[in-house]
Amino acid sequence: MSSDFTSRIQDRSATVGVVGLGYVGLPLALAYAAGGFKTVGFDIDDKKTSAINGSTSYIKHISADSVASAVQSGNLAATTDFSQIREVDAIILCVPTPLDEHFEPDLSYVVSTIESIVPHLRAGQTISLESTTYPGTTNEELVTRIEAAGLPVGTDVHVVYSPEREDPGNPEFAATNIPKVVGGHTPACLEAGVALYGSVFDQVVPVSSTQVAELTKLLENIYRSVNIGLVNELKLVADEMGIDIWEVIQAASTKPFGFKAFYPGPGLGGHCIPIDPFYLTWKAREFGVHTRFIELAGEINRAMPTHIVRRCADALNQHKKALNGSKVLLIGLAYKPNVDDARESPSYELLDRLTAQGAEVDYHDPYVPIVPPSREHSHWAGKPSVSWDQATIQEYDLVLISTWHDCLDIHELAQWSQFIVDTRNATAKLPPELQTKVLKA
Repeated sequence: MSSDFTSRIQDRSATVGVVGLGYVGLPLALAYAAGGFKTVGFDIDDKKTSAINGSTSYIKHISADSVASAVQSGNLAATTDFSQIREVDAIILCVPTPLDEHFEPDLSYVVSTIESIVPHLRAGQTISLESTTYPGTTNEELVTRIEAAGLPVGTDVHVVYSPEREDPGNPEFAATNIPKVVGGHTPACLEAGVALYGSVFDQVVPVSSTQVAELTKLLENIYRSVNIGLVNELKLVADEMGIDIWEVIQAASTKPFGFKAFYPGPGLGGHCIPIDPFYLTWKAREFGVHTRFIELAGEINRAMPTHIVRRCADALNQHKKALNGSKVLLIGLAYKPNVDDARESPSYELLDRLTAQGAEVDYHDPYVPIVPPSREHSHWAGKPSVSWDQATIQEYDLVLISTWHDCLDIHELAQWSQFIVDTRNATAKLPPELQTKVLKA
């Protein structure tokens, strides 16, 4: 059966379905459409499907032209009708895997999605899960449900896990030039998965099982979480010693071997690093393993917003003002520079904590003009970004830089502001006379 699927992939007669048209799914759908495949995007959000069918983009770093080209070529269409799953040959699941309020895995999106598509599955299809999760999820949540529906995995259908590796806003990497790790439930499944991804990705890295592929994704992001936790802790020490940690990192980066630079910040953001480590620590407990090192890094990173708010209070104290009652402008709602992605952004935590301390808080972000709706931060939904002008900015007692976009002018901000707390070293190149307005945090 996998040979038939492979043949259809090779001659481009297969239809590819992508479920979940967010920051991972939309670039993937565009990649398959550009690769000559008829591609169908599935999403429960009709605003997204309508935008795609109308040849427009709702993600900043994805151009409307690329969407229009795919749609007008006839290779891309989007729908909310999951019964059309029967018409596609490959089904790639790119749905969220957040944490619940207890910092435990929330697989509700994966489970609801697979339960929505199972009634429409047929023999000959290949199903791939790309959502970040703990080892065993593909077998426990996908394979068991598919086989319960009477479709043996490895013969009638094939199931693989291939972790997404998107880096939104990074111009060096598009979806297809990032090596693609693939693990199959059986050897035949792996063969189908390698064919599916090898048709559009420059390099495919096959591994021996879906569990290996699942843990690979967790390792990649735990590596980053631990190293960011390390440098965040070093920053706290450096602050007490009166040492500029950014200068230290710059000096250490001159070593040509054995060192990779990581940078401190107000906390972790994005859809992976703040979440992935908890997927492994939760699963590890099932095996009686306490992942102390990973959990410690998570504790340090989650504590950074508290440190930042304390630095804001220190800055205001220097001007004989209290945080309670002060006006604070937060710069940057997105979780990283030059993107419109605010998922898991530490800026939300800063907004909450500053407000809880009695501050009157607004934000400015040219890429997030209005706070989007979300489960975790619904109380901020609809809040608009304030304008970028001298009259507006000089009204605030304190400006807090949480995320710095390249399109912003640091000299203007410094000239207009009364005082700046900088968590991103955005003020490093200011002249000495403006540096007096800055407190590094």
